[in-house]
Amino acid sequence: MSSMPSAPGIDAIADAAPLSLCAREPHVPADRLVAEMVPPPRFDSVRFSTYIPGPNQPSQTEAVRVLEGFAAGLGGAHAVGGGRRGFLGLGKARAPKTPAGPRGVYLDGGYGVGKTHLLASLWHATPAEPALKAFGTFVELTNLVGALGFQKTVQTLSGHRLLCIDEFELDDPGDTVLVSTLLGKLVEAGVALAATSNTLPGKLGEGRFAAADFLREIQGLSARFRTLRIDGEDYRHRGLPEAPAPYSDEQVTKAAHATEGASLDDFPQLLGHLARVHPSRYGALTDGLRAVCLTGVEPVPDQSTALRLVVLADRLYDREVPVLASGASFDRLFSEEMLNGGYRKKYFRAISRLTALARDGARLVTTD
Repeated sequence: MSSMPSAPGIDAIADAAPLSLCAREPHVPADRLVAEMVPPPRFDSVRFSTYIPGPNQPSQTEAVRVLEGFAAGLGGAHAVGGGRRGFLGLGKARAPKTPAGPRGVYLDGGYGVGKTHLLASLWHATPAEPALKAFGTFVELTNLVGALGFQKTVQTLSGHRLLCIDEFELDDPGDTVLVSTLLGKLVEAGVALAATSNTLPGKLGEGRFAAADFLREIQGLSARFRTLRIDGEDYRHRGLPEAPAPYSDEQVTKAAHATEGASLDDFPQLLGHLARVHPSRYGALTDGLRAVCLTGVEPVPDQSTALRLVVLADRLYDREVPVLASGASFDRLFSEEMLNGGYRKKYFRAISRLTALARDGARLVTTD
């Protein structure tokens, strides 16, 4: 990793100069993609018991009750005969009779109502060893298909008891067809499914639209899903102070030098670097980081850049990496046109998550 020189007036800690995301070009082997299909570090310890329903939100309490029952129903021998497959699904398993009743649940609601918390809790509560459960975002699942090929992905996952897909990409028709076909094969193999999703372009983000679009896109599988509506406000801002205002370049640079394991990058340069790294490697890009410090934050120039930034924000949030920044505030990252367009839910999610990480990053700034 390359390091950056000390800024004027800053006494850097010996051997602790900041890292640089721009100096990282990680390569992720296929077996790591498979092994990492578990809830991200932020959701390691979440359980149904740690999900706090919002005041006057009975749908949240009902979702917990239903999901607990769904998890309990996945106990016992695996639907394909209980035999565990080898790595990457090698080894045969007998095709099951498709179980009666819904074998899938779809969590329907806006951003910040705790859908990922509930999805991860379902993964943890399902009575099967971790190697027989998979958890990932829609993008991570399509990356797995790209790395392994369609048939090998089917072989890899068909021995699982449960597949959880967070943020099913309803705004990507090509990949939606691919994943829907994959899910059909997995359902035939007896795998239970759980999913959350975003909304199609042009929709208002209301839950009734998201649910209808999701069920339409998975076509023949829709009868196998039970929809759970989860109402509520964004929990990341429930009773919390507003995001801290951006700091000065000097404050951010000083904090980066004073924090072991922190990175320090110029924001426009980082955006350029993200264009050269495949989004499937953004998780590896953040390996070992304890904080991300950015100078010169400014609105993103175009939608392709914005969508890459959304993926990075998701990976930082998953890994609970604090963010400290100078320049524009995070609520100014995306233009009004972007916030009113088809990907607006992604952009609002990114703002919400970066705001939460900015609160965490505020503790890195010294007052002396």
